[in-house]
Amino acid sequence: MQDLKGFPYFEVEFSKRGEVHDQNQVKELIDFLAQSGTSDLFVISHGWNNDMCDARNLYTRFFGCMRHVINSGIMAGIDARKFAIMAVLWPSKKFAEKDLIPSGAAGAESPITNDLLRQELEEMKGVFDDPQADAVLDKAKLLVPKLEDSPKARKEFTDLLRSILPKETSVDIDASSDFFKLPGDEVINRLSKPVPIVESKPISSGRAAAGGSGSSVSMGGAAGLIQFFSGIKSGVLNLLNYLTYYEMKERSGIVGSTGVNQVLRKILAQNPDIKTHLIGHSFGGRLVTAAAAGSEGQLPVKVSTMTLLQAAFSHYGFSEHYDGVNDGFFRRVIINKTVTGPIVISCTRNDKAVGKMYPLASLIAGQIAAALGDKNDKYGGIGRNGAQKTPEASEGILLNLNSQDSYQFQPGKLYNLNSDAVIKDHSDICHNEIAYAIFNAVAKT
Repeated sequence: MQDLKGFPYFEVEFSKRGEVHDQNQVKELIDFLAQSGTSDLFVISHGWNNDMCDARNLYTRFFGCMRHVINSGIMAGIDARKFAIMAVLWPSKKFAEKDLIPSGAAGAESPITNDLLRQELEEMKGVFDDPQADAVLDKAKLLVPKLEDSPKARKEFTDLLRSILPKETSVDIDASSDFFKLPGDEVINRLSKPVPIVESKPISSGRAAAGGSGSSVSMGGAAGLIQFFSGIKSGVLNLLNYLTYYEMKERSGIVGSTGVNQVLRKILAQNPDIKTHLIGHSFGGRLVTAAAAGSEGQLPVKVSTMTLLQAAFSHYGFSEHYDGVNDGFFRRVIINKTVTGPIVISCTRNDKAVGKMYPLASLIAGQIAAALGDKNDKYGGIGRNGAQKTPEASEGILLNLNSQDSYQFQPGKLYNLNSDAVIKDHSDICHNEIAYAIFNAVAKT
């Protein structure tokens, strides 16, 4: 057993297919839980831009904040509970921040060049599960100089790259069906259009309700527009971002719904009284939600709380009849009361990775409006906007530790906590304010 900031710490590593890398890791954890009197287990998953070293560093910083809140004494009674950590490690390709943001590799001083596109293709090697993927990427590099002038080359380029993607199993409202059906040159043409992104007004950090019954905090109106770059080369770069998004979406869903779900079943079968608290960042948010939901036709795993930190899936994931007919793909988590306690969701306009990735889906679907990616767009991320069209969700803000307000969390409810004042980018989740919100949810179980 390892110790992380005073918490018993156990790593469980999963393969791309959701298989446990070493069953001894699971056995060690289950044996400890059976003998230690642990009352609460945190199950945490990193996101899509972490290699194993980065994931461990993230967990160390994150649970440093958790320890701080316990030691501060601000949460009465929380120090009487015995916590342990299950740290999920899954193969998520590491990317620089520029690779998470459409057109982020380019700027006014840095045009999108053929060399840049070839470099991006080279750096994508090792990302995809298809055994022919690296060879396909090499073929795609040869087409780069022809893309601006040749629709035929654009079609061949897109078809090559789509051929290495897995069949969709982790459904999302992200225009995936359009992406696979459209002619290849049309995909790039659509992704070449400039996209205006509305930036909301910063939310007040003053006193406000924090998830109480019927509470509502305005997300503000438009305060300015950000534009993606336009042109064929920008469209190609956007395509590469979408390919990576799609691969990691599929992988996180498989790892969660199979591997992590099965491990949770084993833990709870042998330790039925333990309270489990799922925490996921980025695509780790999708992973832990898929773990709770399980595969279609499979009974869900009952967990105590869930915290989604800048989660990378649709803001309609938990929705009821988001289009008047269909429910969100994780709606069964709500219907089946899979999470018995509160579900806490951090969301911020500062998350450029989630906030700008989903508008690519709007482009692919041929939708260009004045405000793509915000809470009124069909294609928006939960880490940007919170859970939308979800009757069980209410709006609030992420509170400071010394706030005069308090969380009014209730079991089975979702809380969209606007985090503009605290979280400054997609990976900026290690804050005492986050830990405080989590422990407030834990205290309700």
